[in-house]
Amino acid sequence: MTQRSSLRVTTRLLAATLVITPLLAACAGGGGVKKDTRYVARDVNTLYRAAQDRLDRKQYGLAAALFDEVERQHPYSPWARRAQLMSSFSYYMDREYTPAIEAAQRFLAIHPGNKDAPYAYYLIGISYYEQISDVTRDQKITQQARAALGEVIRRYPDTRYAADARLKVDLVQDHLAGKEMEIGRFYQRSSNWLAASIRFREVVDKYQTTSHAAEALYRLTECYLALGIPAEAKKSAAVLGANYPGNEWYQRAYKLMQKHAPSA
Repeated sequence: MTQRSSLRVTTRLLAATLVITPLLAACAGGGGVKKDTRYVARDVNTLYRAAQDRLDRKQYGLAAALFDEVERQHPYSPWARRAQLMSSFSYYMDREYTPAIEAAQRFLAIHPGNKDAPYAYYLIGISYYEQISDVTRDQKITQQARAALGEVIRRYPDTRYAADARLKVDLVQDHLAGKEMEIGRFYQRSSNWLAASIRFREVVDKYQTTSHAAEALYRLTECYLALGIPAEAKKSAAVLGANYPGNEWYQRAYKLMQKHAPSA
């Protein structure tokens, strides 16, 4: 990620290997990284640079643990503030999204006005975003991603983080619309036309800029015909034709209306 370079300390690494060696030896014995670093007291400069070195080597889990140690051993040092954010980034790169979010939230709770606050909010947003599952599963994480990315846009609209967040929100919206469509089609297959129409209407009303809007209007046309209200079916087909005149879904809706309600 390009944001990484803006957060790195540019000073040269000093004696990093001397710090890490005993830690690796302990890890080789089967203990967790957190357990092994907890009791290794080091001066803040050396400890931070050791963490940075491990991050540069893409050893993200160990880097995160060492950044956490900077904060734990030297909580009042200026390095602790940087370490909180770098810990969050390291966890994110290690795909450990829950501790990544927690570290960023802790940073914001202590330093809400810091110049790196936009990045902390962004880290929270993309940590949720990376966990979005397929549309057949519960979409709680997707909703959390939308809320967190929306917070970036709301608070820092002119930043590069907001620009990327807007792109991701569009994808999140499409994902949530896809979930509504999946449920609507299930109800439709079960001939539960009213429940299906509610789901498709949700897509039309809330996700009208997504790739699912045209199909949702067609499915509404089907549902209204099945419910015996051809006037409403005609309205859906007309909206579909006005907004997507050359679309496959409009062609299908037109044929459907001609077949089942030609005088509507």
